[in-house]
Amino acid sequence: MAYKTEDLETQYCFPAINSSCIKGKRSRHDYYFMYMCFSFLSIWTVFLNLLVIISISHFKKLHTPTNIIILSLAVADLLVGLIVIPIEAIKLIETCWYFGDTFCKLFMLIMGLLLSASLSNLVLIAVDRYVAVCYPLLYPQKITMTRMIIIIFFCWLFSSTYNIAIVVSISQRTAVCYGECNIMLTFEWRVIDLIFSFLFPCTLIITLHLRIFYVAQKQVKVINSLMKSVKCVMEGSVRRKSESKAALTLGIIVAIHLLCWIPYYILTLTENTAIPPMVQYCLIWVLYINSFLNPLIYALFYPWFRKSVKHILTLQIFQQASPLLNIFSNHHS
Repeated sequence: MAYKTEDLETQYCFPAINSSCIKGKRSRHDYYFMYMCFSFLSIWTVFLNLLVIISISHFKKLHTPTNIIILSLAVADLLVGLIVIPIEAIKLIETCWYFGDTFCKLFMLIMGLLLSASLSNLVLIAVDRYVAVCYPLLYPQKITMTRMIIIIFFCWLFSSTYNIAIVVSISQRTAVCYGECNIMLTFEWRVIDLIFSFLFPCTLIITLHLRIFYVAQKQVKVINSLMKSVKCVMEGSVRRKSESKAALTLGIIVAIHLLCWIPYYILTLTENTAIPPMVQYCLIWVLYINSFLNPLIYALFYPWFRKSVKHILTLQIFQQASPLLNIFSNHHS
């Protein structure tokens, strides 16, 4: 009986292994509640991003360079919902890593790839909007569908190569017991990662967006003054306002993304300091929840997304003429 009581007090991740980690205690209620919440988050993240992917892929009118970047971002977000959220949830709830050392490294690679790809897409959104708003006449020549697809392909390729290099070079395992998946980067890699994955892209994104808003404001003032004297600029003014609105929407997406990213990178910088584990988990999960938020922002700001979702959910996309539908009718944005 004494042995049984002791066993209830201390549970191990791998009872047969001497160096096993101690399993955290949770009440049955907490256990089921957490699994329900994370399952809900995972399913909705996949579902909402799938709607974005189907919308942009299906409707010909949505085949624009900007939307191709949004499609790429949705693919990264969908994979976060499909792979990262479920595995991180199991790790958090079970308080043990049951998938072995090899998969631990592979998981770190997948997670790194998806986060790098998301950030690359945000940089592309900023560059795309910058050219559209600041150089509207050059935009159709410089930013074509083919070029954008090639650029996105190279972004994913670079993200893969970069993260493979990080994972391959990792020799330090911080796991003090068996049943843990914490990989610590060397100081050199943390500095490189801070510059390439955070400081450089974030500075570029923020600088470009500040320039976009400055130019957009100037354009709106010019258009408003012209509208008072000349009526023929009406059509052009609608288009410029539409570009400004698109820039604002994408600016909100980028701002929310950065707000989710910055705490995560502050956390990676202060890895050795005493941040409570609960705070660490919250900062990391804020980053994952961002993949769930992006499609909701599209639904809020893009009439075309709401309209395409209606067509998908009512199964009208199976009609023969459906891909040619003018998804922008009655709307200019």
